[in-house]
Amino acid sequence: MNIVHVVGTGTIGEPLIGLLADHKSDFGIDEVTFHKRTPLITERSKVNDLVRRGAVLAVDEDKRSTFEELGHTPKWEAREAIDRASVVIDCTPVGNDNKAEFYNQAVHPLGFMAQGSESGFGKMYARGINDSALVHEEDRFLHIVSCNTHNIAVLIKTLAMDADGTNHLTDGRFTCIRRSNDISQDSGFSPSPTVEKHKDDRFGTHHARDAHGLFETLGYDLNLFSSALKLNSQYMHLVHFSLTLDGEMSLNDAKERLHANKRVAITYRKSANSVFSFGRDHGYYGRILSQTVVAIDTLTVRNGNELVGYCFTPQDGNPLLSTLAATLWFIHPDEVDDRIDFLRPYLFQEV
Repeated sequence: MNIVHVVGTGTIGEPLIGLLADHKSDFGIDEVTFHKRTPLITERSKVNDLVRRGAVLAVDEDKRSTFEELGHTPKWEAREAIDRASVVIDCTPVGNDNKAEFYNQAVHPLGFMAQGSESGFGKMYARGINDSALVHEEDRFLHIVSCNTHNIAVLIKTLAMDADGTNHLTDGRFTCIRRSNDISQDSGFSPSPTVEKHKDDRFGTHHARDAHGLFETLGYDLNLFSSALKLNSQYMHLVHFSLTLDGEMSLNDAKERLHANKRVAITYRKSANSVFSFGRDHGYYGRILSQTVVAIDTLTVRNGNELVGYCFTPQDGNPLLSTLAATLWFIHPDEVDDRIDFLRPYLFQEV
Protein backbone atom coordinates (compact mmCIF):
# COMPACT_ATOMS: atom_id res chain seq x y z
CA MET A 1 0.00 0.00 0.00
CA ASN A 2 1.03 3.58 -0.69
CA ILE A 3 0.47 5.46 2.58
CA VAL A 4 1.30 9.12 3.11
CA HIS A 5 1.58 10.33 6.71
CA VAL A 6 1.52 14.05 7.54
CA VAL A 7 2.83 15.29 10.89
CA GLY A 8 1.22 18.54 11.95
CA THR A 9 -2.00 20.33 11.04
CA GLY A 10 -0.85 23.96 10.74
CA THR A 11 -0.79 26.36 7.81
CA ILE A 12 0.94 23.83 5.53
CA GLY A 13 -0.11 20.56 7.14
CA GLU A 14 -3.87 21.19 7.10
CA PRO A 15 -4.26 22.04 3.37
CA LEU A 16 -1.78 19.30 2.47
CA ILE A 17 -3.78 16.64 4.32
CA GLY A 18 -6.95 17.83 2.62
CA LEU A 19 -5.32 17.89 -0.82
CA LEU A 20 -3.96 14.36 -0.43
CA ALA A 21 -7.20 12.98 0.99
CA ASP A 22 -9.42 14.61 -1.64
CA HIS A 23 -7.34 13.28 -4.54
CA LYS A 24 -5.98 9.95 -3.35
CA SER A 25 -6.97 8.18 -6.55
CA ASP A 26 -5.40 10.87 -8.76
CA PHE A 27 -2.14 10.57 -6.84
CA GLY A 28 -2.15 6.77 -6.60
CA ILE A 29 -2.31 6.86 -2.80
CA ASP A 30 -4.17 4.21 -0.82
CA GLU A 31 -4.33 5.92 2.56
CA VAL A 32 -3.61 9.32 4.12
CA THR A 33 -2.88 9.51 7.84
CA PHE A 34 -2.05 12.54 9.95
CA HIS A 35 -0.66 13.19 13.42
CA LYS A 36 -2.25 15.78 15.69
CA ARG A 37 -0.21 16.40 18.81
CA THR A 38 -2.47 18.57 20.95
CA PRO A 39 -6.18 17.86 21.55
CA LEU A 40 -8.06 21.18 21.35
CA ILE A 41 -11.77 21.79 21.34
CA THR A 42 -11.17 24.83 19.13
CA GLU A 43 -9.68 22.55 16.47
CA ARG A 44 -12.18 19.70 16.82
CA SER A 45 -14.07 20.84 13.72
CA LYS A 46 -10.86 20.91 11.68
CA VAL A 47 -9.90 17.38 12.65
CA ASN A 48 -13.44 16.13 12.07
CA ASP A 49 -13.49 17.61 8.57
CA LEU A 50 -10.15 16.06 7.63
CA VAL A 51 -11.43 12.69 8.84
CA ARG A 52 -14.69 13.20 6.93
CA ARG A 53 -12.63 13.69 3.77
CA GLY A 54 -10.91 10.36 4.31
CA ALA A 55 -7.77 11.12 6.33
CA VAL A 56 -7.02 8.88 9.33
CA LEU A 57 -6.07 10.35 12.70
CA ALA A 58 -2.96 9.29 14.64
CA VAL A 59 -2.13 10.59 18.11
CA ASP A 60 0.38 10.10 20.91
CA GLU A 61 -0.69 7.24 23.14
CA ASP A 62 -0.72 9.40 26.28
CA LYS A 63 -3.14 11.83 24.56
CA ARG A 64 -5.54 9.23 23.15
CA SER A 65 -8.09 9.43 25.96
CA THR A 66 -8.25 13.23 25.72
CA PHE A 67 -8.86 13.03 21.98
CA GLU A 68 -11.58 10.46 22.61
CA GLU A 69 -13.20 12.78 25.15
CA LEU A 70 -13.47 15.35 22.35
CA GLY A 71 -15.31 12.77 20.24
CA HIS A 72 -12.41 11.73 18.02
CA THR A 73 -11.60 8.11 17.24
CA PRO A 74 -7.84 7.88 16.61
CA LYS A 75 -6.84 4.75 14.70
CA TRP A 76 -3.05 4.83 14.97
CA GLU A 77 -0.43 5.68 17.55
CA ALA A 78 2.07 8.30 16.35
CA ARG A 79 5.13 6.06 16.02
CA GLU A 80 3.06 3.26 14.50
CA ALA A 81 1.77 5.65 11.83
CA ILE A 82 5.34 6.60 10.92
CA ASP A 83 6.53 3.01 10.72
CA ARG A 84 3.77 1.90 8.35
CA ALA A 85 3.94 4.92 6.01
CA SER A 86 5.47 5.02 2.53
CA VAL A 87 6.20 8.76 2.83
CA VAL A 88 6.30 10.94 5.95
CA ILE A 89 5.82 14.71 5.61
CA ASP A 90 6.77 16.74 8.67
CA CYS A 91 4.97 20.10 8.74
CA THR A 92 6.09 21.11 12.22
CA PRO A 93 8.83 23.53 13.34
CA VAL A 94 10.73 20.60 14.93
CA GLY A 95 11.41 18.44 11.89
CA ASN A 96 15.07 17.96 12.74
CA ASP A 97 14.21 16.92 16.29
CA ASN A 98 11.68 14.42 14.98
CA LYS A 99 14.24 13.09 12.53
CA ALA A 100 16.67 12.34 15.35
CA GLU A 101 14.02 10.82 17.62
CA PHE A 102 11.82 8.93 15.16
CA TYR A 103 12.65 9.07 11.46
CA ASN A 104 16.24 7.81 11.52
CA GLN A 105 15.03 4.62 13.16
CA ALA A 106 12.07 4.03 10.82
CA VAL A 107 12.85 1.35 8.22
CA HIS A 108 9.73 1.09 6.07
CA PRO A 109 9.20 4.64 4.69
CA LEU A 110 10.69 5.41 1.29
CA GLY A 111 11.23 9.04 2.20
CA PHE A 112 10.78 11.88 4.64
CA MET A 113 10.26 15.61 4.15
CA ALA A 114 10.49 18.65 6.40
CA GLN A 115 9.37 22.20 5.67
CA GLY A 116 10.62 25.74 5.72
CA SER A 117 13.39 26.60 8.16
CA GLU A 118 14.45 23.01 8.98
CA SER A 119 17.88 23.42 7.37
CA GLY A 120 20.01 20.27 7.53
CA PHE A 121 17.07 17.86 7.41
CA GLY A 122 18.03 16.62 3.94
CA LYS A 123 18.67 17.69 0.36
CA MET A 124 16.93 20.97 -0.41
CA TYR A 125 14.19 20.82 -3.01
CA ALA A 126 11.83 23.13 -4.90
CA ARG A 127 9.65 22.00 -7.78
CA GLY A 128 10.95 23.23 -11.13
CA ILE A 129 14.28 24.37 -9.70
CA ASN A 130 16.39 21.31 -8.91
CA ASP A 131 14.32 18.25 -9.83
CA SER A 132 17.30 16.85 -11.71
CA ALA A 133 19.37 16.84 -8.51
CA LEU A 134 17.18 14.24 -6.78
CA VAL A 135 18.66 10.74 -6.70
CA HIS A 136 16.57 7.67 -5.90
CA GLU A 137 17.85 5.37 -3.14
CA GLU A 138 20.17 8.18 -2.03
CA ASP A 139 17.91 11.13 -1.17
CA ARG A 140 15.65 9.65 1.49
CA PHE A 141 15.40 12.95 3.40
CA LEU A 142 14.30 16.12 1.61
CA HIS A 143 14.04 19.68 2.87
CA ILE A 144 11.23 21.57 1.12
CA VAL A 145 12.48 25.16 1.20
CA SER A 146 10.39 28.05 2.48
CA CYS A 147 7.91 30.02 0.41
CA ASN A 148 10.22 33.05 0.14
CA THR A 149 13.14 30.82 -0.86
CA HIS A 150 10.95 29.35 -3.62
CA ASN A 151 10.28 32.91 -4.75
CA ILE A 152 13.95 33.91 -4.77
CA ALA A 153 14.97 30.71 -6.58
CA VAL A 154 12.48 31.03 -9.42
CA LEU A 155 13.47 34.67 -9.97
CA ILE A 156 17.11 33.64 -10.30
CA LYS A 157 16.41 30.70 -12.59
CA THR A 158 14.08 32.73 -14.82
CA LEU A 159 15.93 36.03 -15.09
CA ALA A 160 19.60 35.12 -14.54
CA MET A 161 19.99 31.66 -16.09
CA ASP A 162 19.64 30.42 -19.65
CA ALA A 163 17.67 27.36 -20.65
CA ASP A 164 20.91 25.36 -20.91
CA GLY A 165 21.80 26.24 -17.30
CA THR A 166 24.35 28.96 -18.03
CA ASN A 167 24.45 31.32 -15.06
CA HIS A 168 24.70 35.09 -15.59
CA LEU A 169 24.13 36.21 -12.00
CA THR A 170 27.00 38.09 -10.36
CA ASP A 171 25.08 39.45 -7.38
CA GLY A 172 21.60 38.80 -5.99
CA ARG A 173 20.09 40.99 -3.25
CA PHE A 174 16.67 40.35 -1.73
CA THR A 175 14.58 42.03 0.94
CA CYS A 176 11.86 39.72 2.24
CA ILE A 177 8.98 41.89 3.42
CA ARG A 178 7.07 39.37 5.46
CA ARG A 179 3.50 39.29 6.68
CA SER A 180 3.23 39.29 10.46
CA ASN A 181 1.32 36.02 10.83
CA ASP A 182 -1.24 33.94 8.96
CA ILE A 183 -4.91 34.95 8.93
CA SER A 184 -5.63 31.66 10.73
CA GLN A 185 -3.33 32.57 13.64
CA ASP A 186 -4.27 34.64 16.68
CA SER A 187 -0.75 34.96 18.10
CA GLY A 188 2.49 36.40 16.79
CA PHE A 189 1.09 39.58 15.25
CA SER A 190 3.53 42.50 15.00
CA PRO A 191 1.84 45.84 15.75
CA SER A 192 4.43 47.75 13.70
CA PRO A 193 7.16 47.05 11.11
CA THR A 194 9.88 44.98 12.76
CA VAL A 195 13.34 44.39 11.30
CA GLU A 196 15.26 41.15 11.64
CA LYS A 197 18.96 40.53 12.28
CA HIS A 198 21.48 39.48 9.64
CA LYS A 199 22.51 36.28 11.40
CA ASP A 200 24.71 35.00 8.56
CA ASP A 201 27.76 37.03 7.57
CA ARG A 202 27.70 35.77 4.00
CA PHE A 203 23.98 35.41 3.26
CA GLY A 204 22.23 37.70 5.76
CA THR A 205 19.09 35.67 6.51
CA HIS A 206 18.21 32.04 5.89
CA HIS A 207 16.31 32.93 2.70
CA ALA A 208 19.49 33.61 0.68
CA ARG A 209 21.37 30.85 2.48
CA ASP A 210 18.71 28.31 1.56
CA ALA A 211 18.48 29.56 -2.03
CA HIS A 212 22.25 29.14 -2.28
CA GLY A 213 21.97 25.61 -0.89
CA LEU A 214 19.19 24.81 -3.35
CA PHE A 215 21.29 25.81 -6.36
CA GLU A 216 24.36 24.20 -4.82
CA THR A 217 22.68 20.83 -5.44
CA LEU A 218 23.07 21.67 -9.16
CA GLY A 219 26.72 22.71 -8.86
CA TYR A 220 26.28 26.49 -8.59
CA ASP A 221 27.96 28.77 -6.05
CA LEU A 222 25.82 31.91 -6.21
CA ASN A 223 26.54 35.28 -4.64
CA LEU A 224 23.33 35.97 -2.69
CA PHE A 225 22.32 38.14 0.26
CA SER A 226 18.93 38.67 1.88
CA SER A 227 17.36 40.86 4.54
CA ALA A 228 13.99 40.47 6.22
CA LEU A 229 11.40 42.48 8.09
CA LYS A 230 7.83 41.93 9.24
CA LEU A 231 4.93 44.26 8.51
CA ASN A 232 1.75 44.60 10.53
CA SER A 233 -0.25 42.72 7.88
CA GLN A 234 -1.69 39.22 7.57
CA TYR A 235 -2.00 39.13 3.79
CA MET A 236 1.14 38.12 1.89
CA HIS A 237 4.90 38.24 1.90
CA LEU A 238 6.62 40.43 -0.69
CA VAL A 239 10.18 40.35 -1.98
CA HIS A 240 12.17 43.29 -3.33
CA PHE A 241 14.86 41.91 -5.62
CA SER A 242 17.99 43.20 -7.31
CA LEU A 243 19.74 40.84 -9.75
CA THR A 244 23.03 42.04 -11.22
CA LEU A 245 24.01 40.13 -14.36
CA ASP A 246 27.32 39.66 -16.14
CA GLY A 247 25.88 41.28 -19.28
CA GLU A 248 23.12 43.59 -20.37
CA MET A 249 19.45 42.62 -20.56
CA SER A 250 16.65 44.80 -21.86
CA LEU A 251 13.42 45.30 -19.98
CA ASN A 252 11.49 43.60 -22.79
CA ASP A 253 13.78 40.55 -22.66
CA ALA A 254 13.29 40.30 -18.90
CA LYS A 255 9.51 40.51 -19.29
CA GLU A 256 9.56 37.87 -22.03
CA ARG A 257 11.45 35.50 -19.73
CA LEU A 258 8.88 35.98 -16.99
CA HIS A 259 5.95 35.46 -19.35
CA ALA A 260 7.54 32.29 -20.77
CA ASN A 261 7.92 30.55 -17.39
CA LYS A 262 4.68 28.73 -16.56
CA ARG A 263 5.57 28.69 -12.85
CA VAL A 264 5.71 32.50 -12.76
CA ALA A 265 2.57 34.61 -12.52
CA ILE A 266 2.62 38.27 -13.39
CA THR A 267 0.26 40.89 -12.00
CA TYR A 268 -0.64 44.49 -12.65
CA ARG A 269 -2.08 44.75 -9.14
CA LYS A 270 -0.18 46.89 -6.67
CA SER A 271 -1.38 45.66 -3.25
CA ALA A 272 -0.96 42.44 -1.31
CA ASN A 273 -4.64 42.41 -0.36
CA SER A 274 -5.75 42.40 -4.03
CA VAL A 275 -3.38 39.55 -4.92
CA PHE A 276 -4.39 37.66 -1.78
CA SER A 277 -8.04 38.20 -2.68
CA PHE A 278 -7.46 36.70 -6.12
CA GLY A 279 -5.97 33.60 -4.52
CA ARG A 280 -8.89 33.34 -2.12
CA ASP A 281 -11.41 33.53 -4.96
CA HIS A 282 -9.63 31.58 -7.71
CA GLY A 283 -6.88 29.47 -6.13
CA TYR A 284 -6.92 25.87 -4.96
CA TYR A 285 -8.58 26.15 -1.55
CA GLY A 286 -7.57 29.80 -1.66
CA ARG A 287 -3.97 29.13 -2.65
CA ILE A 288 -2.03 30.30 -5.68
CA LEU A 289 0.32 27.43 -6.58
CA SER A 290 2.67 29.51 -8.74
CA GLN A 291 6.21 30.00 -7.44
CA THR A 292 5.97 33.79 -7.49
CA VAL A 293 3.69 36.64 -8.56
CA VAL A 294 5.78 39.41 -10.12
CA ALA A 295 4.43 42.98 -10.00
CA ILE A 296 5.40 43.53 -13.61
CA ASP A 297 5.06 47.32 -13.60
CA THR A 298 7.71 47.57 -10.87
CA LEU A 299 10.31 45.74 -12.98
CA THR A 300 13.08 48.02 -14.22
CA VAL A 301 16.64 47.76 -15.54
CA ARG A 302 19.35 49.82 -13.86
CA ASN A 303 22.69 50.47 -15.55
CA GLY A 304 21.80 48.01 -18.29
CA ASN A 305 22.47 44.87 -16.26
CA GLU A 306 20.66 45.15 -12.91
CA LEU A 307 17.07 43.89 -12.78
CA VAL A 308 15.07 45.46 -9.95
CA GLY A 309 11.47 44.94 -8.91
CA TYR A 310 8.91 43.59 -6.46
CA CYS A 311 7.02 40.31 -6.33
CA PHE A 312 4.46 38.66 -4.07
CA THR A 313 5.09 35.30 -2.42
CA PRO A 314 2.19 32.81 -2.66
CA GLN A 315 2.77 31.76 0.97
CA ASP A 316 2.29 28.05 1.47
CA GLY A 317 1.13 27.53 -2.13
CA ASN A 318 4.59 27.03 -3.60
CA PRO A 319 5.93 24.63 -0.91
CA LEU A 320 2.58 22.82 -1.08
CA LEU A 321 3.15 22.01 -4.75
CA SER A 322 6.80 21.05 -4.16
CA THR A 323 5.80 18.76 -1.28
CA LEU A 324 3.23 17.02 -3.43
CA ALA A 325 5.72 16.62 -6.30
CA ALA A 326 8.32 15.14 -3.93
CA THR A 327 5.73 12.74 -2.49
CA LEU A 328 4.92 11.48 -5.97
CA TRP A 329 8.64 11.26 -6.77
CA PHE A 330 9.04 8.79 -3.92
CA ILE A 331 6.08 6.56 -4.74
CA HIS A 332 5.48 7.09 -8.50
CA PRO A 333 8.82 8.36 -9.85
CA ASP A 334 7.89 7.94 -13.52
CA GLU A 335 4.42 9.48 -13.23
CA VAL A 336 4.96 12.75 -11.36
CA ASP A 337 4.02 15.11 -14.21
CA ASP A 338 0.96 13.11 -15.23
CA ARG A 339 -0.41 12.71 -11.71
CA ILE A 340 0.12 16.34 -10.74
CA ASP A 341 -1.34 17.62 -13.99
CA PHE A 342 -4.82 18.46 -12.69
CA LEU A 343 -3.31 21.19 -10.47
CA ARG A 344 -1.82 23.10 -13.41
CA PRO A 345 -4.82 25.48 -13.70
CA TYR A 346 -3.79 26.86 -10.29
CA LEU A 347 -0.33 27.80 -11.58
CA PHE A 348 -1.59 31.13 -12.89
CA GLN A 349 0.24 33.07 -15.57
CA GLU A 350 -1.59 36.27 -14.67
CA VAL A 351 -3.14 37.35 -11.39
